[in-house]
Amino acid sequence: MVDVEPMVILALALGPGVFWAWYFYHRDKFEPEPAALVIKIFLLGVLVTFPVAFIEGLFGLFIVSQLVKGVIVAPVVEEYGKFWVVRRFAYRNVEFDEPMDGIVYAASAALGLASLENVLYVFAAYMTSPSLAIGTIIVRAIFSVPGHALFSSVWGYALGRARFMAAEQRKGVVLRGLVLAMVLHGIFNFLLFSADVVAYAMLIFILVLTPGLWILADRNIRSALRWRGRR
Repeated sequence: MVDVEPMVILALALGPGVFWAWYFYHRDKFEPEPAALVIKIFLLGVLVTFPVAFIEGLFGLFIVSQLVKGVIVAPVVEEYGKFWVVRRFAYRNVEFDEPMDGIVYAASAALGLASLENVLYVFAAYMTSPSLAIGTIIVRAIFSVPGHALFSSVWGYALGRARFMAAEQRKGVVLRGLVLAMVLHGIFNFLLFSADVVAYAMLIFILVLTPGLWILADRNIRSALRWRGRR
């Protein structure tokens, strides 16, 4: 059995969120956002986890099905919580001045929430065994933690584009981005829930959905950067 100190486990559990936040931050190669504001949004993403968990808990009082809670309730509540952080604390900031900023701030808020969520999952595993905690860290660092940023980058890109559109176009663009992020998050969770009962669910998850999310995020990032290059 691997014997690992709790503080080491904590650092390892937080590491993926910090790493992926750094990754998305550095994809903004033309005009990086102020680090202080990005960190603020990340920390607000951590804090919004608490009301998100409370609201999910309220739904849990009336919804028995774990599948419904995981595939519908969690994606809707979590994506809206992350969206609210960016819309409330970054969108009107003067530093939000190009579409790429929407992706950076969305990823930051998402990874704040994902980091606290990761700590909770990892320490739940740690209570069983340190080895299980290490395995949980590795798997979630590859899939679940960046997954939050990938989902939110969809509405982040939409929010970034909408910032520079005519007022009458903004709501539709943002709403479509937010709904798409919720749907992708729901599909992600559905495949994870189905992995134990549907033989091909995990293959679809690993070989189709995860690469597809990265391709979509990369396409949106490239599109956002082209907008900056044309300005």
